[in-house]
Amino acid sequence: MGTVTRRHLTDLPSTPGLLSALLLATVLAALSFGLPALDRGVSAQRGLRAGEPYRVAAGVTVVPPAGATLDVTGTRPGEDRGTALFRLGRVRYAIAVQPFSGDLTQAAVRLRQRITGTSGYQVTGTQLAVSTAGGLAGLQGGYTAGDRGGRYAVFVAHGLTIEVTVSGAGLDLDHTLPAIDASTRTLRYEGGR
Repeated sequence: MGTVTRRHLTDLPSTPGLLSALLLATVLAALSFGLPALDRGVSAQRGLRAGEPYRVAAGVTVVPPAGATLDVTGTRPGEDRGTALFRLGRVRYAIAVQPFSGDLTQAAVRLRQRITGTSGYQVTGTQLAVSTAGGLAGLQGGYTAGDRGGRYAVFVAHGLTIEVTVSGAGLDLDHTLPAIDASTRTLRYEGGR
């Protein structure tokens, strides 16, 4: 029979050594502090090529305004539904595309109800007819929320609803609306859902 020494009792193969445990703790600490710092260091805004159409979803494209950036935190591309969130300074310009079986009036009512369903938001003025260079007919209107203003537009094409919402503080919104209106007119349904 063999002799059991003190070394045999303390050197168990399934127990990590002190050096391994310290190394593991160091790696975990680096990850827990390093990854959030890296996340804060990477911008959520992505530059866009001027004049190039951006595919939102389901064959719907738009040419974003010059100087706009794509906010990846609110952009959700997809085959049959999707959202694109653009920023022009402090102004938010969002386009959402999704399947829809109703008509333009129903789509406008649904969008207005969603806007007014948010606490503090109210639709202002009357709706006006609007159209795009690609031939999409729609309705547009305005809304307010405290010190922020906004515009909305809705289009229905080929079983889809295309909803445009724009919001920003008064002066910022006033300066960017002409560029956003021009961008909205570039909305196009190119098929190929």
